[in-house]
Amino acid sequence: MTSPLASELLARIDNRQAVIGIIGLGYVGLPLAIAIGRANFRVLGFDIDTRRVEALNRGDGLIRHIPNEPIVEAIGKRLFEATADFARLGEPDAILICVPTPLTRQREPDMSFVLKSTASVAATLRRGQLVILESSTWPGTTEELMKPLLEQGGLASGKDFFLAFSPEREDPGNPVYGTQNIPKVVGGDGPDALGLAARLYDAFVSQTVPVSSPTAAEAVKLTENIFRSVNIALVNELKVIYDAMGIDVWEIIDAAKTKPFGYMPFYPGPGLGGHCIPIDPFYLTWKAREFDVTTRFIELAGQINTAMPRHVVDRLAEALDRRFRRGLNGARILVLGIAYKKNVDDTRESASFKLIEILEERGAATDFHDPYVAEIPRTREHAALAGRRSVALTSENLAGYDAVLVATDHDGIDYARVVKEAKLTLDTRNACAKARADMAKVVKA
Repeated sequence: MTSPLASELLARIDNRQAVIGIIGLGYVGLPLAIAIGRANFRVLGFDIDTRRVEALNRGDGLIRHIPNEPIVEAIGKRLFEATADFARLGEPDAILICVPTPLTRQREPDMSFVLKSTASVAATLRRGQLVILESSTWPGTTEELMKPLLEQGGLASGKDFFLAFSPEREDPGNPVYGTQNIPKVVGGDGPDALGLAARLYDAFVSQTVPVSSPTAAEAVKLTENIFRSVNIALVNELKVIYDAMGIDVWEIIDAAKTKPFGYMPFYPGPGLGGHCIPIDPFYLTWKAREFDVTTRFIELAGQINTAMPRHVVDRLAEALDRRFRRGLNGARILVLGIAYKKNVDDTRESASFKLIEILEERGAATDFHDPYVAEIPRTREHAALAGRRSVALTSENLAGYDAVLVATDHDGIDYARVVKEAKLTLDTRNACAKARADMAKVVKA
C-alpha cells in the first residue's frame, strides 16, 4: 500500500506540479533537464560552475551537440532555472544527481562528487522528497553510501523520503537515441521509492524498466558497459593479430557483420574514451575484491584497451622509419581529432590525450585539429595539455607535418584531401578508406 506521503508526491508528479531538481548540468544533466522541461515540469538545475550557470540562464548550454532552442523555450515558459546556490535543494520535490564518478590514479572509484552532492541534499532534505542517483557507480552505492548520509538528520528512507537509482544512458551525438526514447532502468529503496521514480520517468521517457533494487540497477549499468569494453578489447586484439598477418581487420568486420544472427560488430580504435566504458568496468573490479572474487576477464579487457595508444604510437614510429628512415624523435605530428568520439565536443577520457603524451615522451612535437574542440579543457589527468588550441587544417599545415594521426573520425573532414596533402597518414578509425583516399599513403593502426 502506498504511503500518504508517497501518494501526495505521486499526485504532484501526475499533475505536473512537482519541481524537479538536477545536480550537474553537463552531458547527462542538461539533456535530462530539457526532456523534463518538455514534459511541463519546472526544473531547477544545480551546478558548481558559475560560468555554466550564468550561460544556461542566458539560454546557452555550452555543449555543441545539444541545441540551445529548448533551453531558451523552457526559460521563456519559466520551466527552467540554473543556480549555484545549493541551499535551494529543499525546493525541488525530486532531486536527480548527475555528477562525475571518475577513477583515481590507482583505478579506484572516486566518489567525491557523489558524496559532496549527497551531503548538500542531506543539509536541506525534507519529508516527501525523492532522491535519485543517475551517476554510474559500483553496486551498493545508493544503499550503502548515500542512504546513511541522507538519514543522518533523522529522516528515514522509505518512510520520510524516497531513494532510488536510475543509470544514465546518454550517448552524446547519437542522432537516433536521446533521453526521451531510451528506456530507463529504475531501482528503488522500497516499493514507494520505486513507484515514484518510475512514475516520474514515465512522464518523459518512452519506457521504464523496474528492477528489484538500486543495487540491481547499478549492476545493470556496469553490465552494459563491461559488455562493450570486453568486445572492444576483443577486436582491438584481433586488430593487432591480423595486422601482423597482413589482414585488414576492418574488411573482416564488414564481412562478418553480414551474418544475420550470432554476431554483433564492434570496432577497434586508438584506445577507449568517454565517460563510461573506460571507467565502469573498474568499479566492478574494485567492488568484487570485497567478496574475494577476481574479475580476470574484465581486467584483461582493460589491459588490452589501455595498451592501444602505445600500440598506435609504435605503428606510427615503424611507419616513419620504413618510409622516411626517421624516428619519432624530432618528428612533427598532427593528431586529427581530440574528442573521444566523432561529431561531439566531448573530450572526457579521450585516447587522444594519451596519444599526445606518449608521442611527446618519445620526442615528437604535436599539434591537433578538431572542428568541435577549439581548446583542450583542463583535466585532472592531463593538466599539462590544457589550453592548447586546434590548428587550421590548411594545405600548408598538412604539408608541414611528418605524419597525420587520425584519432577521431569526425564527419565533415575531407580525409581524401588530408591523405593527398600530408606526407603520411596513420588511420586508427578506417576513415580514409571510407573516403576512398589514396591508401598507398595510409597506414592503418
